[in-house]
Amino acid sequence: MRNVAILSGIAVAATGIAVSTGVLSQPLPVNGAAAALSTSTPAKSLSQAELADREQRASRSEDRRPVTDTVKARALSNASGRAVTKTEDLSNADPRDLARALMPQFGMSSSQFGCLDNIWSQESGWNVHAANPSSSAYGIPQALPGSKMSSAGPNWEDNAETQIRWGLGYIRDRYGSACAAWSYKQGAGWY
Repeated sequence: MRNVAILSGIAVAATGIAVSTGVLSQPLPVNGAAAALSTSTPAKSLSQAELADREQRASRSEDRRPVTDTVKARALSNASGRAVTKTEDLSNADPRDLARALMPQFGMSSSQFGCLDNIWSQESGWNVHAANPSSSAYGIPQALPGSKMSSAGPNWEDNAETQIRWGLGYIRDRYGSACAAWSYKQGAGWY
């Protein structure tokens, strides 16, 4: 959610820059009033009374509320109200969907999912309980030994999310990306 908010803020800023650049780069049409101002004759000084009159006409202060709406202020304050949040139980989610959703948290884009899928399909077939009897590698990422995954959570033996989080961290730290790990695995036969 935080990534979405950050990306939204970046998009708003980029849009503002693009719009202002387009506005500033367009020549302004010259109408009668603008033409009068753009001539080389010296500008007329305005008296204090004329300036005060212009300011009064331009000001919209009388349109503003003199006191903040207390209901609105209370609703917007941090001290009151409840945040509306959404939680989702991912314990029964397909491990592939779970991995795809978690990849951005480990600096990997969804375009890298194919490489991750290739690795873990060959390693474990995405089976949480996959165990290699000759090496003692265990779980979806085939951690060696499997108990290494306890650093991601105490439920590492049975929980796909814990195993995937550990596996994505391992790939990020060792190879930098899922596709770099896949490339290594293709040559070495392991990752």
